[in-house]
This record gives sequence, C-alpha cells and structure tokens, in this order.
Amino acid sequence: MKLILQFLKPHRRLFALTVILMIIDVAGALYIPTLAAELLNEGTSGSSFNDLINTGIKMAAASIASGASAILGGYACSRLSAELGKDMRVALYKKSLKLSVYDFRQFGTASVTTRTISDITNIQFAFISCIQMVLPVPVIFIIAVTLSFKLNITMASILVAVLAIVLIIAFFVMRSAAPQFKRLQKLLDRMTAVLLENITGVRVVRAFNNEEREEARLDKSFSNYAETAIKVNRKFAHLDGISFMFINAFVVAVYWLSGGQISAGKFQIGDITAIIQYAMLVLFFLMMAQMVILTLPRALECCNRVSEVLEHSPEIRDLVAEKTFDKTKKKDNVLEFKNVSFRFADAEEYALSDLSFVCRRGQTTAVIGGTGSGKSTVASLAMRFHDVTKGAVLLNGRDIRKITQHELRDCLAYVQQKAWLFSGTIAENLRYGNPDATDEDSCTQPTLRWLETLSGPCPTG
Repeated sequence: MKLILQFLKPHRRLFALTVILMIIDVAGALYIPTLAAELLNEGTSGSSFNDLINTGIKMAAASIASGASAILGGYACSRLSAELGKDMRVALYKKSLKLSVYDFRQFGTASVTTRTISDITNIQFAFISCIQMVLPVPVIFIIAVTLSFKLNITMASILVAVLAIVLIIAFFVMRSAAPQFKRLQKLLDRMTAVLLENITGVRVVRAFNNEEREEARLDKSFSNYAETAIKVNRKFAHLDGISFMFINAFVVAVYWLSGGQISAGKFQIGDITAIIQYAMLVLFFLMMAQMVILTLPRALECCNRVSEVLEHSPEIRDLVAEKTFDKTKKKDNVLEFKNVSFRFADAEEYALSDLSFVCRRGQTTAVIGGTGSGKSTVASLAMRFHDVTKGAVLLNGRDIRKITQHELRDCLAYVQQKAWLFSGTIAENLRYGNPDATDEDSCTQPTLRWLETLSGPCPTG
C-alpha cells in the first residue's frame, strides 16, 4: 500500500475526481430503483398522470447523470492507472541502471524483467479494479441498507445477514488463496527464466542435441504454473456459485415474506421491486469485489517484489565527492592499481590478491593470463562495476570511489569481450558513445572505414 500511495501522490487530483465520479454513479444507480418503486406505487394507487410524468423525468435525469459519471469515471480511472504504471516502470528502470552485476545476480535478469512488465501490470489491474469494484461497495452498502430499512425492517435484516455470510466466506477463501498467488509469481519467474535461457542459448541446445531435455524443462515449468493457476481459478468458481446461491435465496425469501404483508397493507408492490434491486446491486458489486479481492494477494506480492528492487541498496554507490574531478589534469600515472584485492560477495576465495600495477600516459599496458585468471575483473574494477575489497584504484592519483560514476566512465573507454548491439541502425549503435558524432567524424574511425567495404563509401559534403 505504501508503494501505491507513493506513486499516487503526484496524481491526487485525478484520484479525487475519479472517486467523486464513482460516488455520483453509485448514488444515481441506487436512486433509480427508489424512483421505479415510487412510479409503480403511484401507478397502482391511482395517482395522476402528471405525477407519473414527473417521476419518469427524475428517473431519466438520474440515469443520464449516473451514465455520464460512469463513462467519465471509467476514463479517469484508466488514465490514473496508466500514469501509475508508467511512473512505476520508469522508477524501476532508473533503479536498475544503478544496480551492479552482483545486484542483478541477486534478483535475476528474468525476475527484473517480470517485475517491470508483468508485476506492474498486475498492480495496475488490481488498482483499477479496486476503484471500480471494491471502493463502491461500502458506499452502495450503506445507502442500500439505509433505504431498505426505511422500506421494511424484516427484509433489510435478511439482506444484512446474507451480506455478512458472503463476506465471511470470501474472507476465508482469500486467506487460502494468498499463498497460492505468491507461489504463482515465483513460478512465473521460473518460467520466464527457463524460456529466456532456451531462446538465447538455442545454438548450444542444438549443438548438443538437447532439444528433448529442454522441452521437458519447459513443460515442467509450464505445467507447474498451469496447475497452480487452475487451483486459484477453482476458488473463483466456487465463490461465484455460492454468491449466486445466496442472491437467489434472498429473492425467494423476499417474495415469500412479502405476500402476507402486502395483503395486510403493510407493504407495497413497488417496495418489493426496490428491495430486490437494492439487493441485486449490492450483491453484484460484492461478488465483483470478491473476485477483485481474491487477486489482491497476488497484487500485494507484486508490490513487495517491486518495492524490493526500488528499496534495494546498490552495491556501487556514489559517495559525496570531495571536489569535482578534473579530467583535463594530466599525470603520467593515468590508472594505478594499488595493493588491490578483490573477492566476489558470494565467493569464499579472492579473485585478485595484492595486485599492483600502473598504466602510464603514452604507453600500452597489457594484462595477460589464462581463462579465469581475472583479466575481465581488472577491467570491471577500473570501470567500478565492482568495488575493491582491499586497496584502491587510482585515476590521475585520485581514488575512483571518490569520483562519481558518471565522471569516471566519461574518462574511460571500455570495449566488452562480448559485443552487444541495440535495436536500430548500425549508425545509431556506432554513435552510442557519442550521439553528436557526424558521418564525417565517424568515417575517420577504423570501424566505419571497414564498413565501407560492405556498404560503399561514406557520404561526403
């Protein structure tokens, strides 16, 4: 709930407008049965035609007001849900940019993807459903019960008893469904991870003839998710059946008890119609609210998962810089590893121990070693993808932990061992490090000169 309120605060005016429109819609929907009962009573009691016309005009006005409020309220609620989801996804994406490699390993790339897309979609669905289906329930319950007691105390008492029974059943169903929704999200993470591995590693799968093995893994993850989803949906079906049973039982009770009271002149035919419509409206919204409430454990679990990422303290953080780093200040010792030791957070042994070397201006420094010797780790420490466990890495004589990550990486060029291309044109990928580079500037680089053999000469003039 804290997460929702945090992102809802900038849109509080739109939220207030949505709630006001919802109240008008509900009030109009309940006022129409009252007017219908009045119209029926007037018709059976021999009232004048003008009275019937006036009541009909009131019904038409109430219908128009309720319908207009429903349309505007639905638009406002959809807009609010869309803004909420957009802000949450932007915040989650910005947070992911601050996470280190180790942080991503803790969550898992597939899990972060699921939280950004699927989890926030679930939160949006629960939010819009709560406003449209759950929030009106207290309002419609209070108004409907008050109007019912004005018409007949006995009928109103039965209505309250039926609503209480349905609410108690819904409460116990929700309690039993909560753990299954939590399991459902974990199974979704697993399913996404296995599917991502098979898509990205399809060449490895084919090279070792492991198609059947991977099919079995996918089938198992899909089956586990399907079985859990079926159990949850079965609870929905049972709750729907129980709700409809109590609705029909209440209608039968009203017809049975009202017969004698109408004969005695204590009850009018129009009042029967009003009470049944009140009950139908309340129980309909209550049944819809039950379906929404059953999804709330899943939405709450999604909120916890999103909050877990947003509240996570990154492994690499910018300290308060003593002063702005001056990259124009040149020293002979450009980059220095000073008694550096490094151990991964989940490792028992050091990957690097007491490493010291200097990269000097105008000279080439090569780090040579076998696979797993720590060459990539040295580059990662220089870029501060990880922080050293012991010692220090100095850039122009200054500890890189006292330089902001933006300033540090603005001074260094880094070419990864594995190339990565973003969607877009070749030119857009080449300009990733410098978006302002012109075609003429780029053609002076070796990469574009090599591309000339494939695509023709670079444009001139």
